[in-house]
Amino acid sequence: MVNNCANPKCAKPLHYLREGRVFVFDVQENRSGKINGGKTGHHLEHYWLCGECSQLLMVEYESEKGVRLVPRLSVGKYVQEKMKVTAALAS
Repeated sequence: MVNNCANPKCAKPLHYLREGRVFVFDVQENRSGKINGGKTGHHLEHYWLCGECSQLLMVEYESEKGVRLVPRLSVGKYVQEKMKVTAALAS
């Protein structure tokens, strides 16, 4: 359950979903052990940014790094750079 803004500097309590933005990530988890036979599972994680924070920030998830806040203005640049790196690795 999401209770507060995902920005720790804000942490505005969530009362209504009228403003702001919800981010949902399908998080893969590696379960090791004899019971599960080393199978992977997943669960959904929800994050909410209040109206003010959602104008400036976005929530991003990477399996290696976890969840982090990124500036909204640089998201486009970040995606472009990531696409360049992926294309370079593929060729």
